[in-house]
Amino acid sequence: MNCIIVDDEPLARDEMEILIREVSSLEVLKKFSNAFAAMEFLAKNEVDLLFLDIEMPGLNGVDFAASIPGKSLTIFTTAYPQYALRSYELDAIDYLLKPIDKVRLGKAIRKADMYNKLLSDDTAKNTVESNTNDFFFIRSERRTYKLNFTDILYIEGLKDYVVIYTQNQKLITAMNIKTIHQKIPQRLFFRVSKSFVVNMEQVTSYDNHAVYMGETEIPLGEIYRTDFVKKYVEGHLDSEL
Repeated sequence: MNCIIVDDEPLARDEMEILIREVSSLEVLKKFSNAFAAMEFLAKNEVDLLFLDIEMPGLNGVDFAASIPGKSLTIFTTAYPQYALRSYELDAIDYLLKPIDKVRLGKAIRKADMYNKLLSDDTAKNTVESNTNDFFFIRSERRTYKLNFTDILYIEGLKDYVVIYTQNQKLITAMNIKTIHQKIPQRLFFRVSKSFVVNMEQVTSYDNHAVYMGETEIPLGEIYRTDFVKKYVEGHLDSEL
């Protein structure tokens, strides 16, 4: 897997390259001081992963990320924590806060590598083939799986695909998150951000910025928060009656 680094600070670019080489086997193709130069490079080259700063002159990282084509994945690197939720709405793989921790960087790269492998499979043929009130059949990685809705923990949108997480597996299929949300029971599943749908029965807690399934943290979008809290509280009250 290869990558590029986009950051307007020369020292930050060099430090990121050193860290990447220390924790992974990623091929660093090139480093860029601005989004426009990176955009020109992307138009002519296949790039698996971008390490993208947010606060940059001219075109900031958030606006640039919204235009990144194809299957290129993004990890944001920034000193500003307020951009975290916005980054997940742009299908970012991860959000690393400067100064970047080596362990967190390694974890983010492993996640990107997993997604890159999933997207490199024959995902164009992966589809939800049929569904009932209790389960659906999904074509993924040249096999057909029966998935009970109650076994799904959450669903993550990733560009033109979704990743379906259960306790034991991850399945990717060519469908946007809005479409798959319409195929699953609304009483059981709730959309908590632009990129995530969760099984409400699997949610163990929440705060102002995230919902939790044990140790798994899912970002909670501001525009979804009020409706989520209402549904979550009402669901638990009903279960006590």
